[in-house]
Amino acid sequence: MTESMTRETARTWAEISLGNLEHNYRALRACAPDSRFLATVKANGYGHGAVPAARRLVELGTDYLAVACLDEGAALRRAGITAPVLILGYTQPQLAAEVVDLDLTQTVFTPELAQALSEAAGAAGKRAKIHLKADTGMSRLGVLDHQPPAAARELEALCALPHLEPEGIFTHFADADGDEEYTMLQFTRFLDVLDELKGAYGRTFEIRHCAASAAVLKYPCTHLDMVRPGIALYGCYPDPSCEGLDGPGLRPVMSLYSRVAAVRDFPPDTPVSYGCTARFDRAGGRAAVLPIGYADGLHRALSNKGCVRLGGQLLPIMGRVCMDMCMVELPDGADVKPGDVAEVFGPHLPVEHHADLAGTISYELLCAVAPRVPRVYLDA
Repeated sequence: MTESMTRETARTWAEISLGNLEHNYRALRACAPDSRFLATVKANGYGHGAVPAARRLVELGTDYLAVACLDEGAALRRAGITAPVLILGYTQPQLAAEVVDLDLTQTVFTPELAQALSEAAGAAGKRAKIHLKADTGMSRLGVLDHQPPAAARELEALCALPHLEPEGIFTHFADADGDEEYTMLQFTRFLDVLDELKGAYGRTFEIRHCAASAAVLKYPCTHLDMVRPGIALYGCYPDPSCEGLDGPGLRPVMSLYSRVAAVRDFPPDTPVSYGCTARFDRAGGRAAVLPIGYADGLHRALSNKGCVRLGGQLLPIMGRVCMDMCMVELPDGADVKPGDVAEVFGPHLPVEHHADLAGTISYELLCAVAPRVPRVYLDA
């Protein structure tokens, strides 16, 4: 399907500006000019499409790509992307041979996975490239890094296995967009274990990294050998405190649209949608039906809260968001007809507005845009 056909015929679609992605890449790269750049394309490129995003980022010169799991890395390789790819999350040891075969870099934090990778690489006559992970305070994955000597001992044991190439080591900040003191505590813990590894074992790493989007924007001291922005690449700030810190400013990459399916006139006191949580008053009213619902990624928490831009106005979502549709209340005299395009979020209605109303973050709403919603790539 061509871009123009998609726009003309789709009931609901997302437009992805690869030009804005390029702008954001260049802006973020300028924030850390002396560091390598890892572009995070996990979760289908935060909903934007991992393969098209990765292709453009590789063209622009990113040094590394990051995914969450083996399946995501395999999808990039199937698409012909040969750039270095780091799997940030867990891979089952029995899948180590596939990691080696696909030439993916695996995050390692357990002896079982390290041993499996070493054995798979040896059997293939290769060396498996790995990045170690230290848990400095996220309390998720990684070698616990609260006692540097013990952490260094555990990390060195992982490095010492044959057929492994310990290229990198990293940690992840839990609150870089909110708590500077805690972020600096984590950073200090990370530096302490690096010093311990070097002093006690002579172990150093080509790539040390810990700065995701918020730290790239707020804490230059954490940039080290590589930065790994995620949400900022796609034009959203991790937190309002990060705005204005990135020079030319980030530009949203995704806009979400839906086409009016029907315009309805209703008599007085008519309830709307499941549960009858909204109704027209004694004067009755009009509503536009949009073919977008929570199965497309329109959060159900926006029922009776959210809005869309339609006919040049911000108009409220009326009643509960359905699986495949929602209703929008029309004011008197609104010139809206079937086929008109509503902006669900985009240049006139930031996704952060919906995220605030839904009590969540922009990441979730972008990642939630479903596969059945076609992506139209601009500036391709």
